[in-house]
Amino acid sequence: MPKRTDIRSILIIGAGPIVIGQACEFDYSGAQACKALREEGYRIVLVNSNPATIMTDPGLADATYIEPITPEVVAKIIEKERPDALLPTMGGQTGLNTALKLADMGVLERFGVEL
Repeated sequence: MPKRTDIRSILIIGAGPIVIGQACEFDYSGAQACKALREEGYRIVLVNSNPATIMTDPGLADATYIEPITPEVVAKIIEKERPDALLPTMGGQTGLNTALKLADMGVLERFGVEL
């Protein structure tokens, strides 16, 4: 698949706190996504509420936010960082629910963020 030249910056939503039996697989896949996308030349903005994950390593993203994963908080990050795209699937159900709420609130359309 060819690289999309219209996308320069991607916001990745992490899974938040690791609960026994869930979320650690999202941490690993999210870290791998950060690495792969940065290698392709994309600017990576990461939001995750868990500072003790692999994803929040300073070398994995260009900007990292350790903040609650809520639509309101992520909307403020979108307003500040102006990403071209949002990748919520690395955050499991938390990321997906947040992305859907952002779309319902009109945040993605207002700032021209592709889902």
